Amino acid sequence: MLENETLDAALVSITEALLNPGYAILDDVAVACDGPVISVFLATKVPLKSIEVVHCDPASLTSINLLKILLKAKGVQPQWQPLSSYEESFEKDAVLLIGDPAIAFIQADHTHRIWDLGAAWKELTGLPFVFAVWAIRQGYEDPALLSSLMSAKLKGIAQLPALIEGESRFDPDFRKEYLGKTIQYDMGEREKTAIHCFMEKLAAGLDQKVYPPRFVYHEVPKK
Repeated sequence: MLENETLDAALVSITEALLNPGYAILDDVAVACDGPVISVFLATKVPLKSIEVVHCDPASLTSINLLKILLKAKGVQPQWQPLSSYEESFEKDAVLLIGDPAIAFIQADHTHRIWDLGAAWKELTGLPFVFAVWAIRQGYEDPALLSSLMSAKLKGIAQLPALIEGESRFDPDFRKEYLGKTIQYDMGEREKTAIHCFMEKLAAGLDQKVYPPRFVYHEVPKK
C-alpha cells in the first residue's frame, strides 16, 4: 500500500525499502538482531554443501535473499521451490522457516539441523541484521509524522513487559528472552552499516536495481 500511495508510511522489509527509490527510512527504529534471531533459519537434513533444493515461503523476500547471500558465501546455489504447508517442513531436506512457524518448528520433535540466519550473518560480516524498517514515502517526511512514529516506538518499548506478559503463544520465559532481548528495536550506526552491507551483497545477486538507503530523522537537525 505504500508503493501504490495508499499509505504515507509503513513498516516494510529492508529488501522492499532498498528496491524503492521513493522510500526514506526512519532513523533509530528497526526490527533487528545482533547474532541469533531464533525465528529465521534454514532447517536441513543434509550438510549445507549437499543442499540442492530449498523450500520456502515465496513472500519471505528478505529472508530468501539473506539465505541466498549466506549460501553463496559457502559456494552453495540451490534451486528454490515454494513450501505448500508448514506440515511439509518436517519432510523436506532443506526448508527456510520464519516467524511463528519457525519457533513452533524448533520446539517440536524434528530431525533437522538448524542454521540460524542471524548468527550466520554475524559470523560472515560481524554485523547485526536489520529485517524491517519504517519506510516513509518521498515527499511525506513531515516532522509531525516522524515524531509520531518515534513516540509510538518509545511507547511500545515501555509497554513491552506488559505485552510479553499478555501474549499467549509460547512459554513466558521464551517470550521474555525473544521479544525482550533477541529482537532489537533500535537503529544505530552498526545497523546502518549492516544495511549498506546487505545492499551491496543484494545488488551483486539481483537483476533489479538496488538503491542506497536514505535516512530521515524524527527531529530536524539544527543548521
